Amino acid sequence: MSIITMDQIAVMSAQYVHYTFDYYLDSMKRCGIKNIDLWGACPHFCRMDHPTNASAVRRLREMRKQAESMGMQFVIYTPETLNYPYDISSPYQVVRDRTLDYFDMAMDDALELGTNRLFINTGSGLRDIPREESWKLAVESMKKICNMAEKRGIMMLLEQLQPYESNLLFNLPQMSAMLKEVDSPALRVCVDLVAMEVAGEKLEDYYQELGEEKIQFIHYADGDPSGHYILGDGNLPLKEYIKILEKHDYTGFVDLEINDSIYWEDPHTSVRRSVDYLREFLPEHAGGDGVLLSSEQK
Repeated sequence: MSIITMDQIAVMSAQYVHYTFDYYLDSMKRCGIKNIDLWGACPHFCRMDHPTNASAVRRLREMRKQAESMGMQFVIYTPETLNYPYDISSPYQVVRDRTLDYFDMAMDDALELGTNRLFINTGSGLRDIPREESWKLAVESMKKICNMAEKRGIMMLLEQLQPYESNLLFNLPQMSAMLKEVDSPALRVCVDLVAMEVAGEKLEDYYQELGEEKIQFIHYADGDPSGHYILGDGNLPLKEYIKILEKHDYTGFVDLEINDSIYWEDPHTSVRRSVDYLREFLPEHAGGDGVLLSSEQK
Protein backbone atom coordinates (compact mmCIF):
# COMPACT_ATOMS: atom_id res chain seq x y z
CA MET A 1 0.00 0.00 0.00
CA SER A 2 1.36 3.41 -1.00
CA ILE A 3 1.63 6.22 1.51
CA ILE A 4 0.51 9.73 0.57
CA THR A 5 3.29 12.19 1.44
CA MET A 6 3.60 15.95 1.55
CA ASP A 7 5.69 15.62 -1.60
CA GLN A 8 2.41 14.83 -3.41
CA ILE A 9 0.59 17.97 -2.27
CA ALA A 10 0.05 20.69 -4.88
CA VAL A 11 -1.82 24.00 -4.72
CA MET A 12 -3.89 25.56 -7.48
CA SER A 13 -3.20 29.26 -7.99
CA ALA A 14 -6.81 30.20 -8.81
CA GLN A 15 -7.59 31.45 -5.30
CA TYR A 16 -4.78 33.99 -5.75
CA VAL A 17 -6.81 35.72 -8.47
CA HIS A 18 -6.38 39.11 -6.73
CA TYR A 19 -2.61 38.68 -6.27
CA THR A 20 0.44 38.53 -8.50
CA PHE A 21 2.23 35.35 -9.52
CA ASP A 22 5.17 36.53 -7.41
CA TYR A 23 2.94 36.66 -4.33
CA TYR A 24 1.62 33.17 -5.07
CA LEU A 25 5.14 31.73 -5.28
CA ASP A 26 6.16 33.48 -2.06
CA SER A 27 3.06 32.06 -0.35
CA MET A 28 3.96 28.56 -1.55
CA LYS A 29 7.48 28.99 -0.20
CA ARG A 30 6.19 30.09 3.20
CA CYS A 31 3.83 27.11 3.28
CA GLY A 32 6.54 24.65 2.27
CA ILE A 33 4.78 23.66 -0.96
CA LYS A 34 6.84 22.74 -4.02
CA ASN A 35 4.19 21.55 -6.50
CA ILE A 36 2.42 24.19 -8.57
CA ASP A 37 -0.92 23.99 -10.35
CA LEU A 38 -0.90 27.05 -12.59
CA TRP A 39 -4.33 28.48 -13.31
CA GLY A 40 -4.11 29.89 -16.82
CA ALA A 41 -5.80 33.27 -16.51
CA CYS A 42 -5.13 36.85 -15.48
CA PRO A 43 -3.25 38.02 -13.51
CA HIS A 44 -0.85 35.04 -13.63
CA PHE A 45 -0.69 33.85 -17.22
CA CYS A 46 -3.33 34.33 -19.87
CA ARG A 47 -2.42 33.07 -23.34
CA MET A 48 -4.58 35.73 -24.98
CA ASP A 49 -2.40 38.46 -23.45
CA HIS A 50 0.43 37.46 -25.80
CA PRO A 51 0.07 38.55 -29.44
CA THR A 52 2.73 36.10 -30.58
CA ASN A 53 3.80 32.60 -29.62
CA ALA A 54 7.30 33.89 -28.95
CA SER A 55 5.95 36.34 -26.38
CA ALA A 56 4.07 33.59 -24.58
CA VAL A 57 7.11 31.30 -24.57
CA ARG A 58 9.31 34.02 -23.08
CA ARG A 59 6.85 34.59 -20.25
CA LEU A 60 6.40 30.88 -19.55
CA ARG A 61 10.15 30.34 -19.43
CA GLU A 62 10.53 33.26 -17.03
CA MET A 63 7.87 31.76 -14.76
CA ARG A 64 9.44 28.31 -14.88
CA LYS A 65 12.90 29.67 -14.12
CA GLN A 66 11.51 31.70 -11.23
CA ALA A 67 9.68 28.70 -9.75
CA GLU A 68 12.59 26.31 -10.17
CA SER A 69 14.95 28.79 -8.53
CA MET A 70 12.71 28.48 -5.45
CA GLY A 71 12.74 24.68 -5.54
CA MET A 72 9.28 24.38 -7.10
CA GLN A 73 7.89 22.60 -10.15
CA PHE A 74 4.79 22.92 -12.32
CA VAL A 75 2.90 19.63 -12.04
CA ILE A 76 -0.20 20.58 -14.05
CA TYR A 77 -1.44 23.46 -16.18
CA THR A 78 -5.08 24.47 -15.69
CA PRO A 79 -6.13 26.83 -18.48
CA GLU A 80 -9.37 28.66 -17.74
CA THR A 81 -12.04 27.03 -19.90
CA LEU A 82 -15.20 26.90 -17.79
CA ASN A 83 -16.62 30.19 -19.03
CA TYR A 84 -16.81 32.30 -22.18
CA PRO A 85 -15.09 32.63 -24.63
CA TYR A 86 -14.36 28.88 -24.64
CA ASP A 87 -16.86 26.06 -24.93
CA ILE A 88 -16.29 22.59 -26.37
CA SER A 89 -20.04 21.98 -26.71
CA SER A 90 -21.06 25.29 -28.24
CA PRO A 91 -23.58 25.02 -31.09
CA TYR A 92 -21.48 27.62 -32.88
CA GLN A 93 -18.59 26.23 -34.92
CA VAL A 94 -16.51 29.38 -34.48
CA VAL A 95 -16.59 29.00 -30.67
CA ARG A 96 -15.65 25.32 -30.80
CA ASP A 97 -12.82 26.07 -33.24
CA ARG A 98 -11.52 28.82 -30.98
CA THR A 99 -11.60 26.42 -28.04
CA LEU A 100 -9.69 23.74 -29.94
CA ASP A 101 -7.06 26.31 -30.95
CA TYR A 102 -6.81 27.37 -27.32
CA PHE A 103 -6.15 23.80 -26.16
CA ASP A 104 -3.63 23.36 -28.96
CA MET A 105 -1.68 26.30 -27.54
CA ALA A 106 -2.25 25.14 -23.95
CA MET A 107 -0.51 21.85 -24.70
CA ASP A 108 2.58 23.68 -25.88
CA ASP A 109 2.34 25.96 -22.84
CA ALA A 110 2.21 23.00 -20.45
CA LEU A 111 5.31 21.47 -22.01
CA GLU A 112 7.13 24.81 -21.74
CA LEU A 113 6.32 24.78 -18.02
CA GLY A 114 7.80 21.31 -17.73
CA THR A 115 4.63 19.26 -17.28
CA ASN A 116 2.67 16.94 -19.54
CA ARG A 117 -0.52 17.24 -17.44
CA LEU A 118 -3.28 19.47 -18.77
CA PHE A 119 -6.60 20.03 -17.03
CA ILE A 120 -9.93 20.02 -18.85
CA ASN A 121 -13.65 20.01 -18.09
CA THR A 122 -16.70 19.86 -20.32
CA GLY A 123 -18.12 23.21 -19.32
CA SER A 124 -21.88 23.45 -19.78
CA GLY A 125 -24.10 23.08 -22.78
CA LEU A 126 -26.47 25.96 -23.41
CA ARG A 127 -29.44 25.26 -21.15
CA ASP A 128 -32.10 25.94 -23.79
CA ILE A 129 -30.60 23.38 -26.18
CA PRO A 130 -31.28 19.65 -25.73
CA ARG A 131 -28.55 18.16 -23.58
CA GLU A 132 -28.05 15.31 -26.04
CA GLU A 133 -27.00 17.77 -28.75
CA SER A 134 -24.48 19.49 -26.49
CA TRP A 135 -23.14 16.12 -25.29
CA LYS A 136 -22.54 14.99 -28.87
CA LEU A 137 -20.59 18.16 -29.65
CA ALA A 138 -18.59 17.87 -26.41
CA VAL A 139 -17.58 14.30 -27.28
CA GLU A 140 -16.62 15.35 -30.80
CA SER A 141 -14.45 18.18 -29.48
CA MET A 142 -12.92 16.03 -26.74
CA LYS A 143 -11.89 13.43 -29.32
CA LYS A 144 -10.08 16.11 -31.35
CA ILE A 145 -8.36 17.50 -28.26
CA CYS A 146 -7.25 14.06 -27.13
CA ASN A 147 -5.95 13.26 -30.60
CA MET A 148 -3.68 16.31 -30.33
CA ALA A 149 -2.68 15.26 -26.82
CA GLU A 150 -1.74 11.73 -27.90
CA LYS A 151 0.67 13.11 -30.50
CA ARG A 152 2.37 15.33 -27.90
CA GLY A 153 2.46 12.90 -24.99
CA ILE A 154 0.01 15.04 -23.00
CA MET A 155 -2.22 13.60 -20.29
CA MET A 156 -5.63 15.30 -20.34
CA LEU A 157 -7.20 15.29 -16.87
CA LEU A 158 -10.97 15.50 -17.02
CA GLU A 159 -12.86 16.74 -13.96
CA GLN A 160 -16.52 16.33 -13.12
CA LEU A 161 -18.35 19.57 -12.25
CA GLN A 162 -21.37 20.48 -10.12
CA PRO A 163 -24.90 20.82 -11.55
CA TYR A 164 -24.83 24.61 -11.23
CA GLU A 165 -21.68 24.62 -13.39
CA SER A 166 -22.65 22.06 -16.02
CA ASN A 167 -25.54 20.09 -17.45
CA LEU A 168 -23.11 17.69 -19.15
CA LEU A 169 -20.72 15.98 -16.74
CA PHE A 170 -21.41 16.20 -13.01
CA ASN A 171 -21.44 12.60 -11.80
CA LEU A 172 -19.71 9.24 -12.15
CA PRO A 173 -22.01 7.68 -14.79
CA GLN A 174 -21.47 10.69 -17.05
CA MET A 175 -17.70 10.55 -16.47
CA SER A 176 -17.69 6.86 -17.37
CA ALA A 177 -19.75 7.54 -20.49
CA MET A 178 -17.42 10.32 -21.65
CA LEU A 179 -14.34 8.14 -21.21
CA LYS A 180 -15.93 5.32 -23.19
CA GLU A 181 -17.18 7.51 -26.03
CA VAL A 182 -13.94 9.46 -26.42
CA ASP A 183 -11.90 6.26 -26.03
CA SER A 184 -8.46 7.83 -25.84
CA PRO A 185 -5.43 6.73 -23.78
CA ALA A 186 -4.65 10.42 -23.28
CA LEU A 187 -7.87 11.03 -21.34
CA ARG A 188 -7.60 10.42 -17.61
CA VAL A 189 -9.60 11.55 -14.58
CA CYS A 190 -9.24 14.29 -12.00
CA VAL A 191 -11.71 13.49 -9.21
CA ASP A 192 -13.08 16.65 -7.61
CA LEU A 193 -14.01 15.46 -4.14
CA VAL A 194 -16.44 18.32 -3.48
CA ALA A 195 -18.36 17.71 -6.72
CA MET A 196 -18.29 14.00 -5.91
CA GLU A 197 -19.96 14.60 -2.54
CA VAL A 198 -22.55 16.93 -4.07
CA ALA A 199 -23.50 14.07 -6.40
CA GLY A 200 -23.84 11.74 -3.40
CA GLU A 201 -20.97 9.54 -4.59
CA LYS A 202 -17.95 7.99 -2.90
CA LEU A 203 -14.31 7.87 -3.91
CA GLU A 204 -14.38 4.08 -3.78
CA ASP A 205 -17.19 4.22 -6.38
CA TYR A 206 -14.81 5.94 -8.79
CA TYR A 207 -12.16 3.29 -8.33
CA GLN A 208 -14.64 0.46 -8.77
CA GLU A 209 -16.12 1.98 -11.95
CA LEU A 210 -13.04 3.48 -13.60
CA GLY A 211 -10.09 1.52 -12.23
CA GLU A 212 -6.84 2.72 -10.70
CA GLU A 213 -5.11 3.58 -13.97
CA LYS A 214 -7.68 6.20 -14.99
CA ILE A 215 -7.60 8.20 -11.73
CA GLN A 216 -4.49 10.35 -12.03
CA PHE A 217 -5.31 13.58 -10.16
CA ILE A 218 -7.32 14.67 -7.13
CA HIS A 219 -8.89 18.04 -6.31
CA TYR A 220 -8.87 18.09 -2.52
CA ALA A 221 -10.90 20.53 -0.43
CA ASP A 222 -13.42 20.58 2.39
CA GLY A 223 -17.11 21.39 2.03
CA ASP A 224 -20.60 21.01 3.49
CA PRO A 225 -20.59 19.28 0.95
CA SER A 226 -20.64 22.19 -1.50
CA GLY A 227 -17.93 24.83 -1.52
CA HIS A 228 -14.17 24.46 -1.71
CA TYR A 229 -13.23 25.29 1.86
CA ILE A 230 -10.15 25.30 4.07
CA LEU A 231 -9.36 21.77 5.20
CA GLY A 232 -11.12 21.18 8.51
CA ASP A 233 -13.71 23.94 8.05
CA GLY A 234 -16.29 21.67 6.43
CA ASN A 235 -17.62 18.21 7.20
CA LEU A 236 -16.16 16.03 4.45
CA PRO A 237 -14.28 12.82 5.40
CA LEU A 238 -10.86 14.17 4.43
CA LYS A 239 -8.88 11.50 6.28
CA GLU A 240 -10.96 8.73 4.74
CA TYR A 241 -10.14 10.03 1.26
CA ILE A 242 -6.43 9.66 2.00
CA LYS A 243 -6.91 6.11 3.27
CA ILE A 244 -8.78 5.16 0.10
CA LEU A 245 -6.08 6.69 -2.11
CA GLU A 246 -3.43 4.77 -0.21
CA LYS A 247 -5.44 1.56 -0.46
CA HIS A 248 -5.36 1.92 -4.23
CA ASP A 249 -1.63 2.78 -4.35
CA TYR A 250 -2.27 6.29 -5.64
CA THR A 251 0.99 7.95 -6.62
CA GLY A 252 -0.35 11.11 -8.28
CA PHE A 253 -0.82 14.57 -6.85
CA VAL A 254 -3.37 15.73 -4.29
CA ASP A 255 -4.19 19.27 -5.37
CA LEU A 256 -5.53 21.77 -2.83
CA GLU A 257 -8.35 23.56 -4.62
CA ILE A 258 -9.33 25.89 -1.77
CA ASN A 259 -11.08 28.03 -4.32
CA ASP A 260 -13.92 30.10 -2.91
CA SER A 261 -14.41 33.85 -3.15
CA ILE A 262 -14.48 34.06 0.66
CA TYR A 263 -10.70 33.44 0.57
CA TRP A 264 -9.76 35.80 -2.23
CA GLU A 265 -8.78 38.60 0.15
CA ASP A 266 -6.35 36.40 2.07
CA PRO A 267 -5.57 33.27 0.05
CA HIS A 268 -2.29 32.64 1.86
CA THR A 269 -4.05 31.93 5.14
CA SER A 270 -6.45 29.51 3.45
CA VAL A 271 -3.54 27.48 2.09
CA ARG A 272 -1.40 27.74 5.24
CA ARG A 273 -4.23 26.48 7.42
CA SER A 274 -4.96 23.65 4.99
CA VAL A 275 -1.32 22.60 4.86
CA ASP A 276 -1.16 22.72 8.67
CA TYR A 277 -4.23 20.48 8.76
CA LEU A 278 -2.54 17.91 6.54
CA ARG A 279 0.61 17.92 8.62
CA GLU A 280 -1.39 17.53 11.82
CA PHE A 281 -3.13 14.33 10.82
CA LEU A 282 -0.35 12.96 8.61
CA PRO A 283 2.83 13.83 10.54
CA GLU A 284 4.51 10.64 9.42
CA HIS A 285 4.19 11.82 5.80
CA ALA A 286 6.39 14.87 6.29
CA GLY A 287 9.05 14.00 3.76
CA GLY A 288 11.75 11.61 2.67
CA ASP A 289 14.07 12.51 5.52
CA GLY A 290 11.38 11.86 8.14
CA VAL A 291 11.56 15.42 9.45
CA LEU A 292 8.30 17.33 9.83
CA LEU A 293 8.48 20.57 7.91
CA SER A 294 7.62 23.80 9.68
CA SER A 295 4.00 24.90 9.21
CA GLU A 296 5.03 28.39 8.11
CA GLN A 297 8.35 29.29 6.51
CA LYS A 298 8.70 33.05 6.70
